[in-house]
Amino acid sequence: MAKYENWIPIFSSGTDYEADIVRDRLDDSGIPAVVLTQRDHAFNLNVSDLAEVNVLVPPDHADAARAVLEEKLTDAELEEAALAADPDAPDAHSADDEARLDSGYDRTDLSVPDEDDDNDNA
Repeated sequence: MAKYENWIPIFSSGTDYEADIVRDRLDDSGIPAVVLTQRDHAFNLNVSDLAEVNVLVPPDHADAARAVLEEKLTDAELEEAALAADPDAPDAHSADDEARLDSGYDRTDLSVPDEDDDNDNA
């Protein structure tokens, strides 16, 4: 079974950056989340089923994730957070981890499978 197979979509958007913001907010709250995009980036579509970008969380975190997303921040709270942010702070995740969080894949392996692997799947 794939690691994210039973994860639940809790947010949907037509843009990657909105989904990334939601995923980062959940991550800051200690809730694991990944972005699963179905956007056709070749044509840069941002409407219909060809543009759906979802944020997924594990089933046991769905209620907490929804509660975090329902919290409304005031302009003062947003300004305080922006002013307190350190632009020189290290990234929260390595580039590889960030790519996995954006794609929902643990690892992308483009190598040719071993012949033994092909026989195992038959």
